[in-house]
Amino acid sequence: MSARTWVALASGVLFGAGLALSGMINPAKVLAFLDVAGNWDPSLALVMAAALAVMAPAWRLQQRGSAALPASSLAFNDIDAKLIGGATIFGVGWGLVGYCPGPAIASLALFSAKPLVFVAAMLAGMALHRRWSRPEALSPAH
Repeated sequence: MSARTWVALASGVLFGAGLALSGMINPAKVLAFLDVAGNWDPSLALVMAAALAVMAPAWRLQQRGSAALPASSLAFNDIDAKLIGGATIFGVGWGLVGYCPGPAIASLALFSAKPLVFVAAMLAGMALHRRWSRPEALSPAH
């Protein structure tokens, strides 16, 4: 494996370990954080604040170096129905089950059925989106 692959693997393992250590892979803890009108658990706000504290200096360092993507490829003003629909589905799914993609994948290491079902459904949804977003895949062959 290349050095870049090892760095990516180490980053993913570190990210997953951080999610596990912070409790982000526990859906009950996430749902308690989202329950602001009930028995609210603010501890995940500290996790997010710590992540921002680490990321802010890294972001500033990255801005001084070469950009990973050309600025022209970043379309911050392309808010459309797909973006709003996807964000809504993400938020509803996260609120209903307490998983989002990163913590769900990290939870697979627990060998529990719930994250396995979530990740399988997420992958199926991604495959369906890929299939539906390619018009040529749906049209009959000529």
